[in-house]
Amino acid sequence: MKETLRYLAGLAGPSGYGSNSTAEQVTEDFPLPSQLTAIITGATSGIGAETARVMAKRGVRVIIPARDLKKAGEMKERIHKESPKAEVIVLEIDLSSFASIKRFCSEFLSLGLPLHILINNAGKFSHKLEFSEDKIEMTFATNYLGHFLLTELLIEKMVETAAQTGIQGRIINVSSVIHSWVKRDGFRFNQMLNPKNYNGTRAYAQSKLANILHAKELARQLKARNARVTINAVHPGIVKTGIIRDHKGFITDSLFFIASKLLKSTPQGASTTCYVGLSTKTEGVSGKYYADCNECSCSSMANDESEAHNLWKQSRALIHRRLRLPAAAA
Repeated sequence: MKETLRYLAGLAGPSGYGSNSTAEQVTEDFPLPSQLTAIITGATSGIGAETARVMAKRGVRVIIPARDLKKAGEMKERIHKESPKAEVIVLEIDLSSFASIKRFCSEFLSLGLPLHILINNAGKFSHKLEFSEDKIEMTFATNYLGHFLLTELLIEKMVETAAQTGIQGRIINVSSVIHSWVKRDGFRFNQMLNPKNYNGTRAYAQSKLANILHAKELARQLKARNARVTINAVHPGIVKTGIIRDHKGFITDSLFFIASKLLKSTPQGASTTCYVGLSTKTEGVSGKYYADCNECSCSSMANDESEAHNLWKQSRALIHRRLRLPAAAA
């Protein structure tokens, strides 16, 4: 209740920021190391685009993985118009395709660049049941498994970069408060891969819960190996993004009109990601859940360590079978 009242009033939390803070505001005073490199998925529109714009403005080298290279090129031009010295690199990826993700990572690694920040931001909502080329339900494949694989293939580069530069690596999984709608008996790995009774809202919520559990488990593993890389999950707030615009059944026009006063602007929606990704106040913090630029509570299921570990094992085993990657310790 306290967090809800703070949100409605736009009051700042312990971090000094709140629901009204924008991405530019929360990054104004951060003393950033020179030439950080960040990969930001979903950076061609909405929250991801604003995150990329602000980070580029602050001097971060931005890698934009995109399925639509034309849109990504246009985004690059918009960034350069505002920040002529910004370094923006566009590479092709389809987050619903394991093979495409593997190609992207190979291409990125071949550039010989460091990697300090990975922002798993891209999201998909689908009313109808669709399957990826890997025969996995599209929402789960894109929002969760795609980012899981992307992180798996880039984590060693992040650990290496942190060791060589002394700059802590940071991974941010963009989740949603809707994760709390998922019940324990409605979170079964094989059923999420191939649901019998599909519901778009449920599938989206399941993928967002999986994003948090992924952050929890990977944070534990990174701490166990003393790696200087953190991972946290964030809820950006309810923003009128492309996901909502494209699927009016998710939030009807009438409901949107009523709720519009409570929704965040895109700059406000990108603030928590930028805060967790760049703030000195979040250095060393890992396995946490943030909203409105402050650490907050997530559902009891999202905090379940055994659930997080089991999901990681099942996800890793699936990807290992499909791509024949080297086995990892449980």
